[in-house]
Amino acid sequence: MTAYILASQSPRRKELLRNLINQFIVVETDVEEIIFPGEKPAEYVLRVTKEKALTAGKKLGESSFQDLVVIAADTIVVDQDQILGKPKDPVDAKNILERLKGKSHQVLSGIAVYQFSSEEIQSKVALTEVWMREYSEIEIQEYIASGDPFDKAGAYAIQNDSFNPATNIKGCFANVMGLPLCHLSLMLREADLEFNFDVADRCQASIKYSCPVYTSILNEETVQ
Repeated sequence: MTAYILASQSPRRKELLRNLINQFIVVETDVEEIIFPGEKPAEYVLRVTKEKALTAGKKLGESSFQDLVVIAADTIVVDQDQILGKPKDPVDAKNILERLKGKSHQVLSGIAVYQFSSEEIQSKVALTEVWMREYSEIEIQEYIASGDPFDKAGAYAIQNDSFNPATNIKGCFANVMGLPLCHLSLMLREADLEFNFDVADRCQASIKYSCPVYTSILNEETVQ
């Protein structure tokens, strides 16, 4: 029997993955997220994601599961080739939100699928372009006071209806939330692993978003 492992404590990733896989185990990995000198954003997010998958696999590799499949993801916000991590404090959150407002930036998620028995690992990067609105100083202060920015790359949650940070996106909405499900389903299909084939419908229903790009992604066209 295949045992699926999610190498992430993120509540958003857990919620999203339930649209693709019914049962899975959550494992914390404690991988150090350090950017190496000269490392590009896509290289960094792929490396960290693979490390998370391999670390989780080692933790459970000696378990009673015969078929262990680890799913790992890491999401970063990139502005002008600079990675913007989770804010350290309210001042940092304010600086990040002011930097992003009124213009576009990129959100990159690395995804990895690690099959422990065969030691095969697949990885992919999903990219979404996000345009932020011109939110006010008062809106920034109220959003920071809510506590929502502090566990999120780029100091915002795109799905936050109260703050409503973005005016437009190009690419996968779930990617900005932390787990691009259609991209992940392609990887599971390539590995001959079982998952919910109505993932696009389930994803849209769960995040309350009408996705214009899922067909292109599932057909492996040029859209990220």
